[in-house]
Amino acid sequence: MTQAFDAAAQQTLLESRARMALDLARGLGADACEVGASVDQGVGVSVREGEVETVELSRDQGIAVTVYVGQRKGSASSSDAGEASVRAVVEKALAIARHTGEDPASGLADARLMATELPDLDVHHPWPLSIDEATDLALRCESAGRVMAGIKSSDGASLSSGEGVHAYANSHGFLGSQCGSRHSLSCMLIAEDENGMQRDYDYTSARAPGDLAAAEAVGESAARRTLRRLGARRPATGRMPVLFDPTLAAGLVGHLMGAIAGGALYREASFLCDRLNTPLFPEWFSLGERPMEVGAMASSPFDGDGVQTRDNVFVRDGRLASYMLSAYSARRLGLETTGNAGGARNLRITAPLESREALLARMGRGVLVTELMGQGVNGVTGDYSRGAAGFWVEDGEIRHPVEEFTIAGNLETMFQGLVGVGDDTDTRGSIHTGSWLVDELMVAGG
Repeated sequence: MTQAFDAAAQQTLLESRARMALDLARGLGADACEVGASVDQGVGVSVREGEVETVELSRDQGIAVTVYVGQRKGSASSSDAGEASVRAVVEKALAIARHTGEDPASGLADARLMATELPDLDVHHPWPLSIDEATDLALRCESAGRVMAGIKSSDGASLSSGEGVHAYANSHGFLGSQCGSRHSLSCMLIAEDENGMQRDYDYTSARAPGDLAAAEAVGESAARRTLRRLGARRPATGRMPVLFDPTLAAGLVGHLMGAIAGGALYREASFLCDRLNTPLFPEWFSLGERPMEVGAMASSPFDGDGVQTRDNVFVRDGRLASYMLSAYSARRLGLETTGNAGGARNLRITAPLESREALLARMGRGVLVTELMGQGVNGVTGDYSRGAAGFWVEDGEIRHPVEEFTIAGNLETMFQGLVGVGDDTDTRGSIHTGSWLVDELMVAGG
């Protein structure tokens, strides 16, 4: 049995340590201070070919302190949140601050922006799971896939379950903390025919264990995904439509958010610098975040600066409506924070949704991409080039699997060339989207 995690007691302890750090910093001469503290505990089990491979019990904790002396900043952290360690971290942060250069943009977010609404967002659902129970679930998941005809072997199944607490406090008097949990189960299988071997996987992930897909369903889905890749060949080369699977479409959203993040903008390392209020997507497309969505994967009432989170619209009717800013990046840009220190939370798309079949019909001839490889994305220019695998589409029908090809284009023209969004929305992560059909990319196959 895993060690019990008393979330309420840990929350009280972290809040106490945060207050202690603030008091120490003030007493030692800091003009302002902010503290982040966290503790996480989890269990992970992996099995392969019907045997247990690893069992991991983890417990991590830490405290990080940032102090400001005038416009000089110093930060230090420790994996020990004991009283003596807290004092040492504060002293070290102050020593660093006194030897750094002044930064006019440094400092806490404005006090008027601190979060005042701190509701329970229903993101903490512990799973009192024994090692034996976790192992049984992983074995059942793998077995359900392995027994399907055509599956040769397994790369394993893994179950992970964790919960934790994080707290943030600053010398404006703000103190916020939140408990959270995350559970997942995955399976990767290998199939073989006369043309060689193929592998694929599937997974389920949720805040609450009751929201996970059944172990057997995950294994069977992993097997089906693997078997459908047998007989893959290289596609034709040319410019053609590309349909991105929902998990990959979420990656395109991620590239967009990286390009409108304040850090990239003030460093002038983004292809979307100075593009507010300009067209970027078709008029029917909007994108926003819902950080206060109850039970969602990235919900939080406050950001990494203690600022109240809020619904933000980043793309409205196809136009870039807002950047994604923390207090620091906003000051660097002469703007105001959007409550996004730590990133965006629960991104949601507003668009007319179509079935996968309808999108394939609109495509006619092209490729459905289900896997991407490599890191060929240039955030400065927007140039995009990735290795890919998926399926060849002819006359709106999937004909056969394809592999060993690349797709290339530019993110801005890909966004502008978005033709449709599927209703096959993937809700397992913090970015909810269905498939994306892009009108034309360069496909380089055989």
